[in-house]
Amino acid sequence: MSAFTPRSSAGQKAAMDRMYRLTRHVYDATRKPYLLGRDRMIAGLEVPPGGSVLEMGCGTGRNLVAAGRRHPGIRLYGFDISSEMLKSARLNVDRSGLDIRLAEGDACLFDPEAAFGIAGFDRVYFSYTLSMIPDWTAALAHGLTLVKDGGRLSVVDFGFCEGLGAPARRLLHGWLTLFHVAPRADLEAEMARLANASGRTLHFERPARGYAQLGSIF
Repeated sequence: MSAFTPRSSAGQKAAMDRMYRLTRHVYDATRKPYLLGRDRMIAGLEVPPGGSVLEMGCGTGRNLVAAGRRHPGIRLYGFDISSEMLKSARLNVDRSGLDIRLAEGDACLFDPEAAFGIAGFDRVYFSYTLSMIPDWTAALAHGLTLVKDGGRLSVVDFGFCEGLGAPARRLLHGWLTLFHVAPRADLEAEMARLANASGRTLHFERPARGYAQLGSIF
């Protein structure tokens, strides 16, 4: 599978299930050293008391559990296109003791009202998922439609290692292609376009010397 090649929802689901059928068991342990900025984004969500949070592409549920522990009393929701990943997510949620609702779905099409009975959320975020979604601009735009008035859409994903130099960039991006991951060079521009079109504000930064991209539309 190539992250650059458009796929049907069914085709993308099958590809993700193949990829994660076995690797889901070691995903969190092996990704922790290099999925930088996730906890920083979660800490900065500033969820209002009793507010709602949706993760677009929740994977193993690791981030939702972290968000629930960081912001007690909030309502947590997540979905993923991979039924294999959701097996791990449900186990992790059960172990956490937190009230987190999960569903299967495509980030470009997901209907939270049908899945959860809720149409909009105070916070919606993508964590290292846009770089794996073929039609990532459609997913990003759809995510913004799920944000309540006064809410926030946040993204953290791979960047372009501006402060680390070309050799580091070639090494990282070459390795990521093995996992069908494509850092989005136009992420800031696309988030700025969506912010402008919706009358919102964009805050964007590149932590870890450009290793990651971290942005919020609010």
